[in-house]
Amino acid sequence: MARGDKEKVSQAPAQVAEQPSDVRNVVVVGHAGSGKTTLVEALLAATQTISRAGTVTEGTTVTDHDPAAVKQQRSVALACAPLTHQGVKVNLLDTPGYADFVGELRAGLRAADAALFVVSAWDGMDAATATLWEECAAVGMPRAVAITRLDHPRADFDEALALCQRVFGEEVQPLYLPMHGDDGQSVEGLIGLISQQVYDYSNGYPPQVRQPDAEHLPAIEESRGELIEGIIAESEDETLMDRYLAGEVIDAQVLIDDLEKAVARGHFHPAVPVCAETGVGLDALLELLTRAFPTPLEHPLPAVTAIDGSPRDALECDPNGPLVAEVVKTTIDPYVGRVSLVRVFSGTLRPDTPVHISGHGLAERGHPDHDADERVLHVYSPLGANLREVNMCVAGDICAVTKSTAAETGDTISGKDRPLLMAPWQMPEPLLPVAVVPKTRSDEDALAKNLAKLVAGDPTLRLERNPETHQLVLWCMGEAHADVVLDRLRAGGVELSTEPAKVALREAFAAPAAGQGRHVKQSGGHGQYAVCSIQLEPLPRGTGIEFVDKIVGGAIPHNYIPSVEKGVRAQAEKGIVAGYPVVDFRVTLVDGKAHSVDSSDAAFQTAGSMALKDAAEKAQITLLEPVDEVVITVPDSAVGAVMSDLSGRRGRVLGSESDPGGADRTQVRAEVPAVELLRYLVDLRSMTAGAGTFTREFARYEPMPGHLADQARKEHTPTR
Repeated sequence: MARGDKEKVSQAPAQVAEQPSDVRNVVVVGHAGSGKTTLVEALLAATQTISRAGTVTEGTTVTDHDPAAVKQQRSVALACAPLTHQGVKVNLLDTPGYADFVGELRAGLRAADAALFVVSAWDGMDAATATLWEECAAVGMPRAVAITRLDHPRADFDEALALCQRVFGEEVQPLYLPMHGDDGQSVEGLIGLISQQVYDYSNGYPPQVRQPDAEHLPAIEESRGELIEGIIAESEDETLMDRYLAGEVIDAQVLIDDLEKAVARGHFHPAVPVCAETGVGLDALLELLTRAFPTPLEHPLPAVTAIDGSPRDALECDPNGPLVAEVVKTTIDPYVGRVSLVRVFSGTLRPDTPVHISGHGLAERGHPDHDADERVLHVYSPLGANLREVNMCVAGDICAVTKSTAAETGDTISGKDRPLLMAPWQMPEPLLPVAVVPKTRSDEDALAKNLAKLVAGDPTLRLERNPETHQLVLWCMGEAHADVVLDRLRAGGVELSTEPAKVALREAFAAPAAGQGRHVKQSGGHGQYAVCSIQLEPLPRGTGIEFVDKIVGGAIPHNYIPSVEKGVRAQAEKGIVAGYPVVDFRVTLVDGKAHSVDSSDAAFQTAGSMALKDAAEKAQITLLEPVDEVVITVPDSAVGAVMSDLSGRRGRVLGSESDPGGADRTQVRAEVPAVELLRYLVDLRSMTAGAGTFTREFARYEPMPGHLADQARKEHTPTR
């Protein structure tokens, strides 16, 4: 939310949940444009949490408080928006709808106990939403569907519902049907299938409740039968189905009770038609969130260990238990400083509490393991960027703390006297490299400071300082993620540019060769004298460098032989023809000369280096490129295009099989040169309409084709 728009926020103090049973944590997911943020805004206004709803295009919504989001007119960060309905606090976790910001989505899933999938009634859903549904199903997370954008001219509720049932499963059943106005297009109300009543919004929100018109009865009868059968199929009362089939009228309250239990267990997934702009369905959705979604007491908690990894007892969602909480998101506010969004899993977090902060497991992405003792001075209820101070946060609830010097996304906050560590959540590997170049020396210092802040809050961002290509590379989740990262760096006062990322190659001898290094300087001052002769032969890939001493007769004193080896290895590390390390060869020292006065360790190191370069001039040097093994997961319809594209990337397809994680998808295994994968993430998404994903793992080095090797030699100046 823009800072000048704080008057939208109700001045009433934030509600403090006293028990976990008073809390619902709901992550709101869906593709970009499905209406997630608009729906969250409407729910906040309907519960008078805010005085009026903002808009995404103007950047005035509570959840789009990030300047990068306002600039790009897209949600790029997880945001928490709590509201209160009938005495229950609902923490809505609004997530970005773009695949690039999957880290924010994972954080939302970690903090939530249930998921609300938002599907547009006019443009359906994307493949990422379908995949996410399967992920939630795998862990048994309760789910419901809000079918939005009913006011769009091309909205089709029936088609959207049919799509959800095809993709999500037949367990998705509507609780209400939309009631159209006289024009046949606008939606003026809902028809309740369980209550068999009409909720009329034609005079505004909240609706007027009345009996259905005669024209509504056939639709109610048809859809209600399917709904009741779906609810009864999940009922714990095994006699209920027989009674229903025998013609008994099942009491509505019995159906509602069974429905709520089935939803909380993740076995039944109700769908609610909603129009955020007109308020249609908002009350029905709020009732679903508060009555059917589970409390934190019903959701399994992550495993914990001591900070040394030793096992500890499983957590319970107990306000009186040991304090265990997790930082699900870290941001840097220009006014407040570091702000950490925290889900409390056990115990109660209170102001002025000494805590222990532990972060482990992401060192490879620039998050080294760390442990620190701090004091939480204040506890806040976050509403987007607006922080409202509260006196406690019980187990199951979500809060914010500020001014921590150590807390990063994914860290565990626990009692100082009993430090614990929560199992980390799974985070995908960033696959798009962007090399950044600061313009001045002062920009280098500012870049280092700003990168530290970004890495602390974004575990999907990997920072690499490559000593071989001399580039500073940011590994991002995609182009949109890269744009946001660069915008945030520039907003921090850093002037920078980008350049194509380079792949670190290797050099190798293609044939045996002999070389001599002669380093003789005997004029003026202390002399230098060292001569050595070597035989060189290539070795199989991955063998490394071997050094063999075959000096006889003391041609080189024994104490100087290690100096020759040191010089050879140092030159191999620097490279010879293209500045890349030379690998996989054996050097045999066969002869040499020394001087009783002028020989030295430094002289023989220089001679060893010269001998290797001399051998390289007589033998062909081959450039080696890294080859990765990739596993590409795509819809079945895109397999042909992906395989054809791999052929154009010099890839070798190793095989394909059905994806064990979902239907209608195929996994393609292939080996592809790493240089061909620099922009592959972007191209794969383009080929598969955003549905394709891949993983990569280094396999080996292989000789680079001649024309590409010549180009690489021109682009990379060797370090002599």
